[in-house]
Amino acid sequence: MEFIIGLLVIYLIYRLFKGNSKPSAHNSSPKRTPQPFSEKTKVPEIRTSSPSIAVGSSSRSVSGTSNHTYLDDDDDFATFTIHTSFGREPEKTTNKQKGRWISEDEQLSVNGRQLTKGFFYFGGVMNSLDGYGIEPSLVDDKRPASSPAVDSEIYTDESLGYWPTYASLSKGCRGAYLDWLASDRSNPNTPIGYVFIYFYGFERRVIENKSNNQISDEEYIAIFEEVLRLNSVFNANRSFRGYSANFLELMALQKPALFEDRLSDIPETNNALSFKVKLATTVANGKPVTAPLALEWLKNTFEYSLKTPARRCEEEFSQLFQIRFSDKFGEGISVKPNKTKLRLSYNAASNGVHEVDLELGDLPDPSILKGPIKKLIPIAEQCTEELNSYSRYLGKADTSRNDIAALMLLPKELANEENSPVIETFKSWANQIISSNNGLTTVKDFWTHTGTPLPKAFNKKENELVANLAAKAEIGIAPDQRFHHAKLKIDDNIVLFSPGHGEFFEPSSAFNQVSLAIRLGAMVATIDGNVDHHEKIALQTLINHDDKLSPSEKNSLNAYLTWRLNAPVNNTGLKARIEKLSVPQVEFLKRFMLSIALADGKIDASEIKQIEKLYTSLGLDKSLVTSDIHAFTSSKQPISATSKEASIDKSTFQLDEGILAIHESDTNDAKSMLESIFAVDEEAEQEVSPTADVNEEGLDSPYKELFETLIAKESWPRKEVHELCSKLNIMVDGALETINDWAYDKVDAPVLDDDGDIYVDLEIVEELKG
Repeated sequence: MEFIIGLLVIYLIYRLFKGNSKPSAHNSSPKRTPQPFSEKTKVPEIRTSSPSIAVGSSSRSVSGTSNHTYLDDDDDFATFTIHTSFGREPEKTTNKQKGRWISEDEQLSVNGRQLTKGFFYFGGVMNSLDGYGIEPSLVDDKRPASSPAVDSEIYTDESLGYWPTYASLSKGCRGAYLDWLASDRSNPNTPIGYVFIYFYGFERRVIENKSNNQISDEEYIAIFEEVLRLNSVFNANRSFRGYSANFLELMALQKPALFEDRLSDIPETNNALSFKVKLATTVANGKPVTAPLALEWLKNTFEYSLKTPARRCEEEFSQLFQIRFSDKFGEGISVKPNKTKLRLSYNAASNGVHEVDLELGDLPDPSILKGPIKKLIPIAEQCTEELNSYSRYLGKADTSRNDIAALMLLPKELANEENSPVIETFKSWANQIISSNNGLTTVKDFWTHTGTPLPKAFNKKENELVANLAAKAEIGIAPDQRFHHAKLKIDDNIVLFSPGHGEFFEPSSAFNQVSLAIRLGAMVATIDGNVDHHEKIALQTLINHDDKLSPSEKNSLNAYLTWRLNAPVNNTGLKARIEKLSVPQVEFLKRFMLSIALADGKIDASEIKQIEKLYTSLGLDKSLVTSDIHAFTSSKQPISATSKEASIDKSTFQLDEGILAIHESDTNDAKSMLESIFAVDEEAEQEVSPTADVNEEGLDSPYKELFETLIAKESWPRKEVHELCSKLNIMVDGALETINDWAYDKVDAPVLDDDGDIYVDLEIVEELKG
């Protein structure tokens, strides 16, 4: 008897071990065959059920393997992936119906709702693809669901956490999800958890049938179109935007023939699968990396992060990058194939789908190379700097790319009259003003072409906008604050000329000195309210007879002269400056003024009276006017004078040659004297100390603490920001919105940019300091 019992025990042990040694569909390693797309075998995954999770908590499978991990035939080590389950434990169902795919056109009645569109799994029995648990997207009509909603409010509760499944939803959430399936599935306010459950079904459908003919090309394309539509509708959600874009790439790579003309429709995503394949193929074929591919490389590398202007002004950055890249590298950069082979994996959003690896043959993986990236980063930095002002403008409230102010901030290659009706219209008007009125117009008339309301005051940015608009149309303006050291005012005139200063205009020392002489001469010529033709000719002679001035400098100075002769005289501060001059400098100043005043060849009592007023306004002794005139004229030619009038032969009168040569005098006294008198009092720019504290008045304590932490660096992974907010008991989205609203109030621009990761605009931080 004991012998029989012993045999029985041995048999049971044998059966037990033999049963455990049977290979399962998930444990066996299928023979690797070269296919366009294949699923790599995983070692057995160890899943642990969470004993109990607090309400509202959620979780997801946590993988210890990278996206590129796979098993080679000769691997000596097994890789284990530990998963944890999340959310509610699904209740058992009484539904014994095998789950099946509902096609797009099939209609069903589910829990009191008429579903006119399929695209989901339906039934009661269907394991997930990885063999652990129920298929997350399976719609089971035997599970209780609330009645159809009678209002537009979408029900949600804690059961709709991260990575939800239909089975784990509450009765109310199941009802809300079915309501959404019964709709056109286009409400952008739909809680994203419902959208993900729907999306899980597409992942399973495509991945499960990748190697068979269960999906027709028509259905495959229909699924692609539906996911693309979902990506558009729910694009605001970073997570769904990324997962859906990656899935579209997967579909295109699996059946490339169907999507040869649709690749550009697939939204961009970080670490894109298609980019790496495209780069690897380009390099393997010995072709150069072109500008568009180089930009993709920058977007998909871990060696560099695009800054705010590149993200906010994506289209403009792309255009400018291609221009600057072509300037430096021509047709492209040559990259030698490296030895590391390309290995790509698709990580599904669904917790019930295996990681899927792509078989790509013998392609290299140049995406890991750092050398080419180091060549591309300086170009990206240059483009970022060129678009910085434009980006900051667009970051302000109530602004648009169509604003003329925005257009003026673009690099000239991106904004010119050929692609801008605004500039073309302005240029036509400006040329008409130049031909009909010697370029003279009003600032108010000019401003109408900006398409913006007339400002209350003309400050630096308004002056820059006017100069930029003119420059875009290749028109020059006077005064141009950069060269004439004078600012426009709302009630001023402005003079236009063509061609303008050009991009590389640099005023010479002769230009600067003659412009100072023109200012003084115009002051004398306009002292009596009328500009005599001879006085104007005398001042033009200063410009046109100077061989040291270039043609563009002469054009600019003649326009500046026209403006000065039609602008109000401004003697503010001159008297105090003249008081500091030495006697020889004062004598030179008087001699210059008299040479202009007497350029018309006559001296009458009214003109003498005006010169006396000028002397007085400049702090000079007006009683010396008569003797100064006599000393000046007698040195040139005797004149006959009466008590009322003295005349000079106009045919023989000449402007003092010493005055004409003022800018090239071997004595620097004249030059320094004029500069000391007429140098513009520029408003001092307030420099912000890098160590200054940010003025955080208006921010409540938790948001202030978060802000102080974030400004320590330029970018933060969203996960880290979430952890910071959790410690402060505030929500991420609400905190970012609160801080940006505060920044808007302070400097009229946001300081934080949520683009998946959180980016800090350090220039705005600088503005907030002080």
